[in-house]
Amino acid sequence: MIRVFIADDHALFRTGLHQILAKHADLSIVGEAGTGTAALQGIRERACDVLLLDITMPGRGGLDILKDIRSENPDVAILFLSMHPEDQYAIRVLKAGASGYITKESAAEELISAIRKVASGGRYVSAALAEKLAFALGGNPEFPPHQMLSEREFQVTHMLAAGMKLTEIADALHLSEKTITTYRARILEKLHLHTNAELIHYAIDHKLIE
Repeated sequence: MIRVFIADDHALFRTGLHQILAKHADLSIVGEAGTGTAALQGIRERACDVLLLDITMPGRGGLDILKDIRSENPDVAILFLSMHPEDQYAIRVLKAGASGYITKESAAEELISAIRKVASGGRYVSAALAEKLAFALGGNPEFPPHQMLSEREFQVTHMLAAGMKLTEIADALHLSEKTITTYRARILEKLHLHTNAELIHYAIDHKLIE
């Protein structure tokens, strides 16, 4: 029996997952949560084999709690289930220790296969992403520059691209304005850009913001 914990902030989506997983005798839902913090607490209280984790949730999102989960529960397979396209986040979460990434637009059969694969110790990515990874491993990377940003740099990039001021970002992240200025400089250097306007255009072109 594969024990599954669901972490997603949309109650209707969680209900849909319940209905899909209930059709398979080898899968059992042991708990669910609507926030990252509740997910952390939930898997501390209930043993699970696979955590279905959404990236974007109120408060601490999936990416934000990933390191905590890996530290506290190294044996739990973490399968990100997200509305965001693979090319935005998949490689990033795999590098950070996730077991797989699947989009919410995927067929139910693909989700079940992904859960079973990560539960058995494997990693799951779509065929299209697997092909991209193969090119990368072959010494011919085709990934955009933002894949090289750290998690914090990626977070600051989103905020800058959304038009937030340095002081606003500093307040939101509980960091000094000088630290945010340093992050901005690193981001622009890594992305080969010079101004915030160029950064916004980059974010739009690569669908990092809507």
